[in-house]
Amino acid sequence: MISVLVVDAQPLRRFGFRMLLERTSDTEIVGEVEDGAEAVRRTTELHPDVVLMGTRMPGVDGIEATRRIVAAGGRSRILVLTKFDVDRYALAALRAGASGFLLKDTRPEELLAGIRAVAAGDAVIAPALTRRLLDAFADRLGDDLCGPVREDPRLGSLTGREREVLVAIGRGLTNGEIAQRFTLSESTVKTHVGRVLAKIGARDRIQAVILAYDLRLIRPV
Repeated sequence: MISVLVVDAQPLRRFGFRMLLERTSDTEIVGEVEDGAEAVRRTTELHPDVVLMGTRMPGVDGIEATRRIVAAGGRSRILVLTKFDVDRYALAALRAGASGFLLKDTRPEELLAGIRAVAAGDAVIAPALTRRLLDAFADRLGDDLCGPVREDPRLGSLTGREREVLVAIGRGLTNGEIAQRFTLSESTVKTHVGRVLAKIGARDRIQAVILAYDLRLIRPV
């Protein structure tokens, strides 16, 4: 059973999430709160598998709440819900350690799939959306994205193939697409991805994408 803490400033939206989660056999809602400070406190108390996090809230917003929850080192993973085309906080949420990003108007079955993916340790941003998001917020990824690749000890720990895989992840490719590009099996790609994430200290693919941009391995289109 996947335990979920719902964090959103809107009572009607929280009610909708509760109705959806309560009628799903493999999820349970363990609490709902309306602001970020309370989200941090309740996460510490309840240790939910997933925190369904809104961004815009009074007081402590979802970005700062995400940062505090991740910094505390607990097992809870954060799935951020927001509006892509107007929410300038989306990338900040991912930088803060969120494990996924979905639109608030996503279909119920997609939201449930996202919750399950995050609970299992995966990222839930579709590759195409990853590229759109990072390109849209490219100005926030570094001071000068046109310079040479930034040297970093984490890059030095990667083999040549692992570095290629990191670049492919940064471009938003799926495991299947990476396998096709390098003529590898998907199981081999999965092994490479796991090693890359471990070596660079990334929680998931999203953090790997951000690092690839930060180190200028990827150039915004």
